[in-house]
Amino acid sequence: QSSNSLKAPYEDWLLTYGLSVSPFHMRWQTALFNRQFYSWGRWKPKFLYLWFSMGMVFGIVAMFGSVILLGKTLMQTLTQMLTEAPRAQDDRMLQVVVSGQNDGSLYLLVSSCVCFVLLSCPHQQVPGVNLPVSQLTYFFSAILISGVIHEVGHGVAAIREQVRFNGFGIFIFIVYPGAFVDLFTTHLQLISPVQQLRIFCAGVWHNFVLGVASFMVLFLLPAILFPFYYTGVGALVTEVAEDSPANGPRGLFVGDLVTNLQDCPVCNVEDWNSCLGDISEKSQVGYCVSAATLQQLSFPARVYRRLDGTVECCSNNSLTDICFSYNNKLDSHLYACLPARKVIEASKVCRTNMDCQKDFIPSFCVTPSLENQTRLIRVKHPPHIDMLYVGHPMHLQYTVSLSSFVPRQNFLSIDLPVVIETFCKYLISLSGALAVINAVPCFALDGQWILNSFLEATLSSLIVEKQNRELVGFLILLSGSALLAANVALGLWMVTAR
Repeated sequence: QSSNSLKAPYEDWLLTYGLSVSPFHMRWQTALFNRQFYSWGRWKPKFLYLWFSMGMVFGIVAMFGSVILLGKTLMQTLTQMLTEAPRAQDDRMLQVVVSGQNDGSLYLLVSSCVCFVLLSCPHQQVPGVNLPVSQLTYFFSAILISGVIHEVGHGVAAIREQVRFNGFGIFIFIVYPGAFVDLFTTHLQLISPVQQLRIFCAGVWHNFVLGVASFMVLFLLPAILFPFYYTGVGALVTEVAEDSPANGPRGLFVGDLVTNLQDCPVCNVEDWNSCLGDISEKSQVGYCVSAATLQQLSFPARVYRRLDGTVECCSNNSLTDICFSYNNKLDSHLYACLPARKVIEASKVCRTNMDCQKDFIPSFCVTPSLENQTRLIRVKHPPHIDMLYVGHPMHLQYTVSLSSFVPRQNFLSIDLPVVIETFCKYLISLSGALAVINAVPCFALDGQWILNSFLEATLSSLIVEKQNRELVGFLILLSGSALLAANVALGLWMVTAR
């Protein structure tokens, strides 16, 4: 009896505040924003008519386009499974839950939940989800904003079409936030199929607009921040991981401006990534050293082959010397153990001895003899001494964070442009993916209601019996659901099989 006496006040308290709690799911609904929604829905009716009519066209196109996209993705995944091992790549898939029925009210729920975010890890390959903790704030904020904008679209469109708006709410499913609007089902069923389409397509339309707006902000960010930050002069270091090979007394520090990687100029972060990609794909470059300097710096060493077939000629205990290979005038392949910094500093980059012929001074192109995939990279970050990095180029890429924006004043934050850039990228990815996936003609997605209304609007004269139209819709929804499920299942297999 005591448990029952406590249960009733607890349920009354939840009901009073619009809260609903169940395993893995918590929801809050309120009518506090109804006046604001009605204000938006009655603002400039002609403009809203054109706006949501455009959204209707986009939603229908997105419904067909999403099927084509998922079909193409499925074929590519099957081809990859049959021809090669799964590749490391960034795969993002959104699982969206959009509808439910309860007590005569239609709830349009949007739960944006990223199932797979694969990021290549410089230290280990982790199967499954690998989302950095530092990115969680961007991730969940973008999910929530995308969901709210989606539901605002449904709510405003419903009010525009004279459908009663009962309330707006936010929920958390496990750890993923989302939003919903409560619309009166009877009103929704009484309006025409075209009016229904405007309502059902409004969510994906608003997600598309949000993605485009985020892209425009990202594209125009250099112009927007021009009074405070300048660009095109290098890549500014904003963070160096503690376990990064670039961390150390002669490494990179926060605030350093990287201008060159080898002979590749770096004007922004894109150049940094591009240069590291080229260095990784191409063979190791050499450095021009005069014959006199080579003879002075080299010392006798035992030459032996590593397990991968490459040659080593320096002591394993040496932290400053590297084995270099070069060809003499007789095209004999020779090796010399040389102090790396003395050889490389102020030396010209080369590929062959012909690149080093200058002022008739005998010179050789000496190339570091390193293990496969390992590179020696000279990183220029004036006014500091050049950093010499030995390792895989991608390790340097993943353990050093940079920005293309350099503050004009010392008191300006070097992190602000990075925060804006990152958040815009998350909004583009999550809101755009939500627009595409939610348009799929699949059970429990907006695509289900879009398809049903579309069939009612277009096939009423061709298929007179409503039951037959519903059967056509059911078969299409079954196919769309199977297509989406196949993409999710194969995507999961590709993740776990890496």
